[in-house]
Amino acid sequence: MKYIILVGDGIGDLPIEELNGKTPLEVANTPAMDFVAGHGLIGRLQTVPDGFHPGSDVANLSLLGYRPEKVYTGRSPLEAASMGVDLADGEIAFRCNLVNMEQKNGRVTMVDYSGGHIDTATAAQLIAAINHEITSDMYTLYPGVSYRHLFVYRGDISGLKTVPPHDYSCQDVTEHWKKYDNYPELRNFIDKSSIILNNHPLNKERVRQGKLPANGVWLWGEGKAPSMTTLLQNFGITGALISAVDLLKGIGVYAGMEIINVPGATGYLDTNYQGKVDAALKALEKHDLVLIHVEAPDETGHQGLLREKIRAIEDFDNQVVQAMLDGIADQFPFRMVVCMDHYTPISLKTHIAVPVPFSLYDSRFPGRKNNLTYTEKEGEKASLAFTNGEDFFKFLIDKDKPKQ
Repeated sequence: MKYIILVGDGIGDLPIEELNGKTPLEVANTPAMDFVAGHGLIGRLQTVPDGFHPGSDVANLSLLGYRPEKVYTGRSPLEAASMGVDLADGEIAFRCNLVNMEQKNGRVTMVDYSGGHIDTATAAQLIAAINHEITSDMYTLYPGVSYRHLFVYRGDISGLKTVPPHDYSCQDVTEHWKKYDNYPELRNFIDKSSIILNNHPLNKERVRQGKLPANGVWLWGEGKAPSMTTLLQNFGITGALISAVDLLKGIGVYAGMEIINVPGATGYLDTNYQGKVDAALKALEKHDLVLIHVEAPDETGHQGLLREKIRAIEDFDNQVVQAMLDGIADQFPFRMVVCMDHYTPISLKTHIAVPVPFSLYDSRFPGRKNNLTYTEKEGEKASLAFTNGEDFFKFLIDKDKPKQ
């Protein structure tokens, strides 16, 4: 038996007036996801435990059978693992976003958490410029993908509580910006980075082209290295993980999964869907489980782009779900889950912590048919419900009976 988890990051949404009270998922054309639901079952899962911020870190740990309250130490340590950075005792990892901010009359506004959704090649040159101009024994800056980078700090951050920049798109972040004033090394790094970025020729060229420049850095998601057991230790299975996002790859590293890097996987609408599917099918030849993560619905949700989010959902349905169903047909028996990690409502431009719907299809019972479609509403009224990822994962791999 093979197991497949297809994660459309942030697909879930709230009713939108422009869509006559429906969600993007409800209006999108999703025959493949509806097939999975219509020939399988629908349930709901609480991916974010009470008291936790509804981030992709916590939510995707749950999708792989972990209890975040037992293993979670912060987002950035997971991203560090994906980049091959081993955190020593006393080292603290931060996500370092390239962002676009406006500073005016003593106030700071987060214009764009992604620095104008900067491409990886340009971002690498900007990070290299910062590393060339700023050196310190207290920290190290590592380049990542697009706007997502890693900052490892060797110092005391007692009392510092950062916030994700994508939670504050087009909002005043002055009070959060001032928090770094209490940590001189961090403040120095942030301020010098802003000067370097504002004067960099690549950013000046972006402005000439009508693009947003990546004119600042934002440190967040701090944490020390976690202690986690692997999927093999927990459930007796091996797995592979495919994503463009360092966070997901880091979870996979700690879970003992094979991390497959697909050329052209960007984390946005232009990602290499076919490459992800081809890699997943090949991985199933040697592993029990594969997880494909698609970031585009979440990114478009954070940006408040309605039509783009609908497109991202339809691309996920056609180019991932349908492609996996076609590619795996008649190869071996499988159980496939189509799911999301959290909602990223267009109206809020950030995540919310509500139970998410999932559909499960078992190829051993292909003739079964019901009237279900994969939507938030179907998940809300499903009788099958899990309050934690461990029970959900056991159900996926057929270790436990459904909890009604």
